[in-house]
Amino acid sequence: MTITVSADTKKDRLTVVIADDGCGMTADELARVTDPFFTTRTTRKVGLGVPFFKEAAELTGGSFDIRSAPGKGTEVTAVFVLSSIDRMPLGDISSTIRSLVIGHPDTDFCYTYEYDGASFSLDTRQFREILGDIPLNAPEVSSYIMDYLTENKLETDGGADL
Repeated sequence: MTITVSADTKKDRLTVVIADDGCGMTADELARVTDPFFTTRTTRKVGLGVPFFKEAAELTGGSFDIRSAPGKGTEVTAVFVLSSIDRMPLGDISSTIRSLVIGHPDTDFCYTYEYDGASFSLDTRQFREILGDIPLNAPEVSSYIMDYLTENKLETDGGADL
């Protein structure tokens, strides 16, 4: 799974791209994915994540796009107007990424954070190469991942509050 968070203050844009190489969606599922009362899950009858993400981007004057194909995966792109009063704060993105990584230790994540042309990446495949049999959700590794994300974000954006 790849996650890219990109801020461009000159263009007044915050772009979030999430892509996977999973099972993808049929054309019918893709057409209905932004309906809050549609889900393919059997554990509940609603699916609010995608509709809320779309609405959050569009409320700022931004845009939302989702592309998918069966057997190929899905890519979601949300563009937010940074200066919009309706844009919710990004929040603690470092903790969010850390939680995803340690909560799904067998999933490959490639996270990229960009701010006005500067960037850094975290690729769990590289971590696994170095760590060998030590799991990503081991307490010492989890702590290191958080430090890595926090320090690199600060170095990349100088402490900008998105």
